[in-house]
Amino acid sequence: MTDSASLDFTAVLGEKEAAAIERARAFLDGRSTSQLLGLVGETVPELALATAPDKRAFPAAYGGGKPCGEDLLAGRGAFYVNQDGGVMLDCTGGHYQMTWGYSHPALTAAAMEGMRRGLVWDNHSNTPGIPVKQLANELVAAAKGTGVDRVLLGVCTGSVACSSALKIILASYRSDPARMAAGPPIVVTLSGNYHGTDLVAQTMRGMWPGLVCGLETVCVEPNDADALRSVFAEHGPRVAGFWAEPVMMNREAILVEREYLRLARDLCREHGALMVLDEIQTCFWYPEVLLSVRLGLDPDMIVVGKGMTAGFHPLAALLYRRELDVLEQYDAISTNGNASLAAFLGLCNLRLIAGARDELARLGARYRSGLEDLTREFPGVLERLNGHGYLAGLKFRDRADALGFHRAALDAGLWLRAHAYHPGHRTVLTKFALCVDQAIVDYVLDAMRRLLSETPWR
Repeated sequence: MTDSASLDFTAVLGEKEAAAIERARAFLDGRSTSQLLGLVGETVPELALATAPDKRAFPAAYGGGKPCGEDLLAGRGAFYVNQDGGVMLDCTGGHYQMTWGYSHPALTAAAMEGMRRGLVWDNHSNTPGIPVKQLANELVAAAKGTGVDRVLLGVCTGSVACSSALKIILASYRSDPARMAAGPPIVVTLSGNYHGTDLVAQTMRGMWPGLVCGLETVCVEPNDADALRSVFAEHGPRVAGFWAEPVMMNREAILVEREYLRLARDLCREHGALMVLDEIQTCFWYPEVLLSVRLGLDPDMIVVGKGMTAGFHPLAALLYRRELDVLEQYDAISTNGNASLAAFLGLCNLRLIAGARDELARLGARYRSGLEDLTREFPGVLERLNGHGYLAGLKFRDRADALGFHRAALDAGLWLRAHAYHPGHRTVLTKFALCVDQAIVDYVLDAMRRLLSETPWR
């Protein structure tokens, strides 16, 4: 049996690598927010890792063969140090899933305490632990007013949760002989949607043409009410479902308007279709936990994931109405679904949000207001502001400007995302972790204003 010495941090990662991570973490821990803000964009030579494991085994699409210097070394809160020793301010919540940033002390302590008291890391879906059942009940409570009262927690990722929702749609459609006789089911989606990496979900956004038979997809432009009415009028009983992300982070953070979503719900009810709100991006990022609740919506199904466990361990869920409980036990499942420790962190995340509800609302509004000011101040460069709260997109008038601003922001130590890889896309995206304070929000707004004023990238 392997002795514990062989599992020592340094023994596993290597002496230089382990020491570099420890130095970077000590650097972050030993400085206040104001001190770290003063260092954002700077390089601290003593933190740099001269050599690091390369990415030769990575696929080309994920950096295979590319330099490793900008990769993360250690993080705390909204800050991280990269392997070149650069101090960065993460404005995207990791990859949109680190709800409370890196290494949140309370969540770290909770995870350690949970294990000490006997919570297992994972377990069979047939033997759900206490945290799993409690999380299911609290998700239903968080979804108050939406009408959902069933929770599928046996899924690990948002992709599997979305696939589960699609299976319910198809099972409901097949149960009606008259609708089956009308022809293959149609799913209505919004152009630019992203409902996971499942093959069928990808066909819903135009990938793999001709490979999926027996299911059709009709894409409509978000917020185009006339187009939506026309689709339902044309296809009537063949429309099996309507899907939407309230904030389309895969399409420049477009906010799908409340009245448009209410229209979609009315049309679904009229034609017997099921409405799915994909909240993988928006869940756990608002004071109400679900944007559906904030907007006063009542879809048939709500998909949640990403930030539910604050980045600790992937766990997703599908919330739906009891009459849609039609899937058999293993129709929708992930090996790592129903994980006890992950569910416990989900419960902790809910409590952190509840305790910071007023502050989250205030800072979200402050950030939004600041971005609106920037849009008004620089009308020749910025076309409009998208998104809602911390989920935001600054759309530029010119694609080259969006890319140039993105590069300048990275050079200044602001880790942002840019959508400019599809025709017409020219937007810089942010999604702050909920751990940010007013100083961080104001710092980012001031830095953006400075970059827009100097326009060294134009």
